[in-house]
Amino acid sequence: MKGALKVLAVAVVVASSGLAAVVAGQGEGKMSVVPQTAEWKTMTSLVGEWEGTYTENGKPMVATLEVRMTGDGSAIMHVMGKNTPHEMVTMIHPDGKRLLATHYCAAHNQPRMALVPSKAPNQVGFEFVDGTNIGPGEGYMKGVVFTFVDADHHDEAWTHSAGPGAMVFKYTRKKK
Repeated sequence: MKGALKVLAVAVVVASSGLAAVVAGQGEGKMSVVPQTAEWKTMTSLVGEWEGTYTENGKPMVATLEVRMTGDGSAIMHVMGKNTPHEMVTMIHPDGKRLLATHYCAAHNQPRMALVPSKAPNQVGFEFVDGTNIGPGEGYMKGVVFTFVDADHHDEAWTHSAGPGAMVFKYTRKKK
């Protein structure tokens, strides 16, 4: 039995190392190129930790945001309310020539939004394309506009399908 386990362990190591080589672009697989569009470069400038505010039911609320790169620089992970019961993650990534934002919402659904032409040179916006786990009559995020004030300040206007307007988050970059 020990011999069989040893052979199995070796097979797992070989298979794992082969997969690691392919994933790292060293095997037979070819990695796609991340288009370096103006919008992509602007969105990557958000990498870091942010503190902010928003208004809910007329009351000012505190907001936190962490933005980091993942997938060997091919995706931006935007984490609102990290480590809270209502933590939400939005993955921003290229899909061929278009840029997508998939929002993993506290409403238990996953709206997918695509880049739309900006209304101002300092804005990057996404609008609803489709989503998963959205039933008839259920609400979902239908859009977001990022407004870049300067290197250390930005606003995010999130629009919900059931709401009359956007919920605006005003963020300031945390200094280390």
